[in-house]
Amino acid sequence: MFDVSLNDPASAALAALPERIGAALAAKAGTLAAALQAKIEQKLSGGVLQTKSGVLAGSIAVAIDDDASAGVSVRLFTSPDVKYAAIHEFGGTIPPHQIVPDKARALAFLIGGKQVFAARVQIPAVTMPERSYMRASLKEMADQIRNEIAAAVIDVQ
Repeated sequence: MFDVSLNDPASAALAALPERIGAALAAKAGTLAAALQAKIEQKLSGGVLQTKSGVLAGSIAVAIDDDASAGVSVRLFTSPDVKYAAIHEFGGTIPPHQIVPDKARALAFLIGGKQVFAARVQIPAVTMPERSYMRASLKEMADQIRNEIAAAVIDVQ
């Protein structure tokens, strides 16, 4: 029986190329995701929205999935317990509703420096404008992301 196999350095380098590209892309994805997260947090610290508590900026999270068959994917998202994140990103209308006390007999608040008590308060519909912080940041960084990913692949070859 006669068996021929290529055992030269070029063949070994070509066989390892997908693995090296995957590793380079995963590393670059982590760096770019951190930069994008910082840009989003900057927008939430006065760039697009004024900071009140910092909860929204602190809820921005990153997940990098490196699957050999599917490739590298990056997800940036807000924590699901920050319910107002989507309305700031996309805009929308908050329907009219009532606010009632849940642990007291009355609501207490200040109007014109004077304390007021009420059993319930009727809130009219409120239209919130779009104040994109995630999509706008991604759009601003899109060229940089494309260029740096392409450069990472070229550097591996």
